[in-house]
Amino acid sequence: MALEDARTQVDTALTRTGFRGRSWENAFGGATSFLRRTYAKDLTGVDLAVTGVPFDQAVTNRPGARFGPRAIREASTLQPYDPPYGWGFDPLEEFAIADHGDLAFDYGRLVDFPVALEAHVGSILDAGAGALILGGDHSVSLPVLRAHAARHGPLALVQFDAHSDTWTDDDPGRLDHGTMFYKAVQEKILDPAASIQVGIRTENPDMRGIEAIDAPAVHRLGPDAVAERVRARVGDRPVYLSFDIDALDPAFAPGTGTPVWGGLASWQAAAILRGIAGINLVGGDVVEVSPPYDTTGATAIAGAHVAMEILCLWCWTRR
Repeated sequence: MALEDARTQVDTALTRTGFRGRSWENAFGGATSFLRRTYAKDLTGVDLAVTGVPFDQAVTNRPGARFGPRAIREASTLQPYDPPYGWGFDPLEEFAIADHGDLAFDYGRLVDFPVALEAHVGSILDAGAGALILGGDHSVSLPVLRAHAARHGPLALVQFDAHSDTWTDDDPGRLDHGTMFYKAVQEKILDPAASIQVGIRTENPDMRGIEAIDAPAVHRLGPDAVAERVRARVGDRPVYLSFDIDALDPAFAPGTGTPVWGGLASWQAAAILRGIAGINLVGGDVVEVSPPYDTTGATAIAGAHVAMEILCLWCWTRR
């Protein structure tokens, strides 16, 4: 097949038979699943399921990340024509990858949301598939971590972020996109001694034992050295990778709720992600894409590329 197949291909998210293969339908039309993967609620035979969590009721500044999964899917329509550049393999051909759609939840009953999300991700994992999450604000990571830790034990965290998200919060009923990793450490579902944050550039006196490579250090050390420190920190532990799009400088990702200048360039993030290939990645998310502030679409494009890199990292160790 080639690009001329765009004359006949359309809505491959709904019409494709199976879960493998690239897509050549027009980027500007058709059902916008992530990477044009087949939409599927039945995950029989699926290696990796992508699911959206359109939730932003835990933000401290600008809302809009509830529209993130939709925007990331739309931006990803440019990517399924070719293998991802520089990886040396084609995960869309080699792995059965499905778009599992979005989490359904009652927006008026926030107390029920974390339980619903944990159960949703747990059902993906119990079906034998990996889970790649499209957020949503960053609070969604906590229920997702709980689901993974219930099946893998305490996890190492690799977090790309402008903020540590380890501010103290001992109220089990609160939802906050700045405290979920504090709670994850308190619940012992994260091992702080094997966890690391990249791109931090806001003050927090208590990192809960998690190592941080702040943004100035990334600029000074370079991506290769940063990737080496990440690999050394996590070792062979099961790893969850959480990428808050505000890890990128606002010049590269303006469409987010809490932008902070001095962040990573997109090329730095790409190089670090490539450089940690081989870690024992069990799951991941890309969060905080807020389309109302993404006037050019650059943030959604960045989010789609980050999600593809997480997908490649997950597939790399399972080839």
